[in-house]
Amino acid sequence: MSEQTINSLAVVFPGQGSQSVGMLSDLANAYPVVDKTFAEASAALGYDLWQRVQQGPEELLNQTTCTQPAMLAAGVAVWRIWTEQSECRPAIMAGHSLGEYTALVCAGAMDFTDAISLVEKRGHAMQNAVPEGSGAMAAILGLSDEQVSECCDQAAHGEIVSAVNFNSPGQVVIAGNVRAVERAMALAREVGAKRALALPVSVPSHCELMKPAAQQFAASLEKTDLQLPAIPVIQNTDAMAHQTTDAIRQALAEQLYRPVRWVDTIQHMSNRGSRVVLEMGPGKVLAGLNKRIDKSLTSIAAGDSAGLQKALDSLSAANTV
Repeated sequence: MSEQTINSLAVVFPGQGSQSVGMLSDLANAYPVVDKTFAEASAALGYDLWQRVQQGPEELLNQTTCTQPAMLAAGVAVWRIWTEQSECRPAIMAGHSLGEYTALVCAGAMDFTDAISLVEKRGHAMQNAVPEGSGAMAAILGLSDEQVSECCDQAAHGEIVSAVNFNSPGQVVIAGNVRAVERAMALAREVGAKRALALPVSVPSHCELMKPAAQQFAASLEKTDLQLPAIPVIQNTDAMAHQTTDAIRQALAEQLYRPVRWVDTIQHMSNRGSRVVLEMGPGKVLAGLNKRIDKSLTSIAAGDSAGLQKALDSLSAANTV
């Protein structure tokens, strides 16, 4: 198959929160590369990751030390199916939080099994940084970014709470100490938030509470072989594609305690000429966000057989070379 880069095509990979027991089962029935990918991951981890993904229990899959390798393997498996089925390659990639590692693997910057081990360590570092039950995250819907940040500032009272995921206009996730997050949720409702929802997570990602995790994890990052990606990868912390491996490593470490700038990431893609954005991995979270960020984009979730076929048909019909 003769590969060709499609300037109007971008690929994104989801992070934690998109996992579910049984994910990718229909693709695994049709494409042997799914089993092969999870077998590679299982060998690196020392346990059967595919069995855990398919059979659960959900509580075990949702533990961050399992979720991160599972989501990485799932995204890589979908990307490998794509490369078998289509000659079209994206001009740019990105991933949401953990998905950034998937993007770097698929762009050729990081070995897959190295990345599996690395994100398992990332999960341990994050889990160990904050005592269980002391951190929280919540989604605030219907306020501006500035309003959410102001609520966090007013609610802190000497504790940590901040806006950590700028996911789409009117959807911002906050994280920090439990009581501070609860106070910020109450303030958000008072100033007119449509909803303020506590998220079922044990780790308050992307806030200052994760700085100890970043310091611990930096050593693992330094030991991991990294190349410049063959396809530019926009990173979460500053919505930029970095040009040196040192800058990529630094952005990965800082990502643990700095916000995910997803709105800026998708706008960057659009400004660079992206018109079709494929979400490769379980679920449809990013496709939904992307449509709200830029309605001119064609956003397709390609994480199951129907979505994958829609993506293949869409590129074929659009003739976007």
